Amino acid sequence: MARLILFIVLGSILYYVLHSLMRDVPSLTKKTDGRDEPEELVQDPCCQTYIPKRSALKKKVAGRVLYFCGQECMERYFRKGKEG
Repeated sequence: MARLILFIVLGSILYYVLHSLMRDVPSLTKKTDGRDEPEELVQDPCCQTYIPKRSALKKKVAGRVLYFCGQECMERYFRKGKEG
């Protein structure tokens, strides 16, 4: 019985020592700044390419937001809409 208590005490001390050492190591602590999460992709309605939402050109049309990969696709989309 005394051995069991001794192992539990030593195990607890070892756990707390290792835990405090690991907490001080900066490479092991995970800090989320938003870049670790997968970025949402949106589809360009003109060329059908998927692009990161953060870098897409946005245009609000008829109450909904359209996302474009570049200025050329945005202009082509609206030209096509006026022609046809």
